[in-house]
Amino acid sequence: MKIFKYPLFTILFIFVINPVLAQSETEYVKDHYNKIEVDIPMRDGTKLHTTIYSPKDTSQEYPILMQRTPYSSRPYGEDQFRSKIGPNEILMKEGNIIVYQDVRGRWMSEGKYDNMRAYIPNKKGKEFDEASDTYDTIEWLINNVENNNGKVGTWGISYPGFYATYSLLSGHPALKAASPQASIGDFFFDDFHHNGAYLLSYWRATAVFGYQHDKPTDSSWYDFPKLGTEDQYQFFLDAGPLSNLDEYYKEDNEFWQQLKEHPNYDEFWQKRGIVQHMKDIKPAVMIVGGLFDAEDLYGPFAIYKSIEENSDNYNSIVFGPWSHGDWARESGRQGVGNVYFGDSISTHFQRDYETEFFNHFLKKKTKDALRLPEAHIYDTGAREWNDYAEWPPKNTTPKTWYLGDEQEFTEEPTDNKEEFISDPDKPVSYNDEIKMVFTPREYMTGDQRFAARRPDVLVFETEVLQEDMKIAGPIEAMLKVATTGSAADWVVKVIDVYPPDAENYEETMPHLKMGNYHMMVRSEVMRGRFRDSFEDPQAFEPNIKTDVNIKLQGINHTFKKGHKLQVQIQSTWFPLIDRNPQTYVDNIFEAEEEDFQKQTHTVYGDSAIKFSVIEE
Repeated sequence: MKIFKYPLFTILFIFVINPVLAQSETEYVKDHYNKIEVDIPMRDGTKLHTTIYSPKDTSQEYPILMQRTPYSSRPYGEDQFRSKIGPNEILMKEGNIIVYQDVRGRWMSEGKYDNMRAYIPNKKGKEFDEASDTYDTIEWLINNVENNNGKVGTWGISYPGFYATYSLLSGHPALKAASPQASIGDFFFDDFHHNGAYLLSYWRATAVFGYQHDKPTDSSWYDFPKLGTEDQYQFFLDAGPLSNLDEYYKEDNEFWQQLKEHPNYDEFWQKRGIVQHMKDIKPAVMIVGGLFDAEDLYGPFAIYKSIEENSDNYNSIVFGPWSHGDWARESGRQGVGNVYFGDSISTHFQRDYETEFFNHFLKKKTKDALRLPEAHIYDTGAREWNDYAEWPPKNTTPKTWYLGDEQEFTEEPTDNKEEFISDPDKPVSYNDEIKMVFTPREYMTGDQRFAARRPDVLVFETEVLQEDMKIAGPIEAMLKVATTGSAADWVVKVIDVYPPDAENYEETMPHLKMGNYHMMVRSEVMRGRFRDSFEDPQAFEPNIKTDVNIKLQGINHTFKKGHKLQVQIQSTWFPLIDRNPQTYVDNIFEAEEEDFQKQTHTVYGDSAIKFSVIEE
């Protein structure tokens, strides 16, 4: 396997991207496309609202590019146009038939909405799921839309990315290519949970997914809770146990009830996952994700891996230095939080990868192979693209560090042990900022100095690196821990510590300095009760040494000469995740005030952090 380096080209989850901008910005679409709106009947008779933009130039046939979404195919009305259509502006201007559809039970479509509707492998009669809705829609489109060439591609970001993934199960022969981007893979590991820990920071988004509407509507039917403060940390701390949040979401919010009723990875969650169904996939696939996507990092990696292991199709992956959906927009300078990564990175992806992918499989008549790499992954430390023949790359050397004393890594296990008191009433913040966010983003590269200086955060780091160290692939944390309580969460963060003389970026907030900046590269939480099984949680036996293994999603990062690699270990991460009462209860959503107890946690020196190093 080779690594190829490319120079930089200098040229909700996305819930809502406003499609109606200034009138002048809509002129291109209006001048070059006709728009119609239709209600396409599904096999059970339910009609799904569908918007179709067709090129006015009818001298040739075009492929269909389709996005199915729960977030609205607005603007509604055949005289109302989006400012931009399609996956990117290049594909829009080259000419394609662009289709948007409100999924079942959302906005102008009929039916009942089901959050991550379960896939039915062997449907009978009028049984339906998102795969059959995709099939029925494609069948209608290729038979009723003029000047189509009989080839269909699907794409989408975040939840629309989930429906693009789901389209791979439709089995329609006209579906030739799909690009699931930031796709949800499983709600127990993406978005609302991480390894079973409830993502409290997404609580407000429960309004989007939880309420039904009784008939098609072009107006929002849900409201977000009015919290009376912009201090998110204090709001949730004052709210107390999760059960107190029932004040804001009543029984008519179906998703809130589902979250409370299914705290474990039971059949309810298992059958809603999409990853396990990625078998014998036929269409070409390009998975896209952001290395700093706080919402859907698990899904893209897991979906790619599942297809790779269970199918024989064209399957590729692109990961850039993006937060959620950054690749769909171009701001010139690409930064995440305080950290700058390069110029016109999204343009490079849209022009050289996304456009090439769809054009090859939807327009080209030749059998020439698509000359794009299997994996195109950005190095977020060296600031350059790498091409790999597979992901994770195979030509790596395992590097395992153990947790010694004096905050140092060691090459061998030690009998060292570090203790700290974890207090649910004073949890460690995930970003050290006072603001109310709808979904978190910037913390994925956020400065972790504030955490390193807390007594309830353990810190281990290398000496100042004398040469570059490149790490590629997933990271494994194999912790040996104990607690005086019967429950605990464990959080591992991998951090790039900048040298003292590092210069600021334009993106760096005025009150910060990049000198000695602690940039988070990757992080993950494990709800301790799920350490052995997500289906069958177990309490900790107090003061007994116990294994807790955590897999951190892949990175592609060079820790530069003069920097340090640091690992932080903690037990609270608030209010990104909810507070663990540290007293075992069957359902944390039903925990009471007295269950929340201060406990002492221990991390032993034979705990190991395993990396995969590329030696160039």
